[in-house]
Amino acid sequence: MRQPHEFPRRVLAMAAGLTPQVVTETVYSLTARRDPPWVPTEVRLVTTQEGAMRARLMLLDDEAGQFHRLCDELGLSGRVRFDASLITVIEAGGQPLADIRTPAENAAAADAITAFVRELCADDDAAVHVSIAGGRKTMGYYMGYALSLFGREQDRLSHVLVNEPFEGLPDFFYPPAKPRVVFGAGNRPASTAEARVELAEIPFVRLRAGMPASLLSGAASFGATVEAASRRFGPAALAFESKGPRVRAGDVEFELPPLLWAWYALLADARRRGVGEAGMVRPDDLESRRLLGFYGMVVGPMSPACLRLESQLRRDGGIEEQFFREKNAKLNRLLQERLGMAAGPYLVRSSGRRPHTRSGVAVDAGRVGLPA
Repeated sequence: MRQPHEFPRRVLAMAAGLTPQVVTETVYSLTARRDPPWVPTEVRLVTTQEGAMRARLMLLDDEAGQFHRLCDELGLSGRVRFDASLITVIEAGGQPLADIRTPAENAAAADAITAFVRELCADDDAAVHVSIAGGRKTMGYYMGYALSLFGREQDRLSHVLVNEPFEGLPDFFYPPAKPRVVFGAGNRPASTAEARVELAEIPFVRLRAGMPASLLSGAASFGATVEAASRRFGPAALAFESKGPRVRAGDVEFELPPLLWAWYALLADARRRGVGEAGMVRPDDLESRRLLGFYGMVVGPMSPACLRLESQLRRDGGIEEQFFREKNAKLNRLLQERLGMAAGPYLVRSSGRRPHTRSGVAVDAGRVGLPA
């Protein structure tokens, strides 16, 4: 597997607030204090209107921009792309946010940061390094949580640490090669030769593998994304509705193709009735007439599709092994696609070795609802 510094695109992603110094401090730590160095190919910021203005003036100004000075000093000029076009300003109701003070503004920040991180983590050729050092504390939390939801193996999370009295000083951006004097609280002088800027890498749980495909590829609010991630921990319950046909798994409702809906209903029915070994069945435990009954609820008992299935089952002498395995595999693929990380309790489980393998639904029999 490629290491993060080996990816062709390397994105440093940060939230920024009133102290854009965290950007230069983080770039300094990643490039001058690591072995091997992790040199970003671009820096991306998400911030408020005020934060964007400060970043442009304090970091990117042609004369006073500290980011340019850092790149010149470390030999990074031309290697790291960072300009005003890479600064995302959080909006609420189509208007840029000056700050984050109200619940509505906080929700807008959460959604913007979720979309920001999701987009960056959608590029398979990119390694994303997220820093939670900048902006309001809630912004750092959202950055870290979003990376937990969308981050891959090559992505990293960190916080930059600066010793006293340099942390938060308006005139301190990184330890320059030629030390200089800066002034802290009480106008007390300090030499940058004493400054220590270190990066603390933060382990995080990667939940991406279990996220529904719709949330990985489309837009969803922070709340909706977190809710989807949390469903896997709720009590499992199944309900079937022949109109659609639809299934409700927990509080998620989705459609299935008619035959797979009927197959799922057949397995859930076996679980509820305790067929086989507490609902864990082999093909010969299942009754063709029950499968046809569920299928007929959706397509009609005398429809050509239902009659074809009846003819196939009669020809095969019932539900045979290949049919059994094929339907279980297809159903599980769709359940994982529809439910993502919440799919676990609803999948068709198998136990034992062939030819004695049994499969079934593990949802508690009392929490299965089937149409009459």
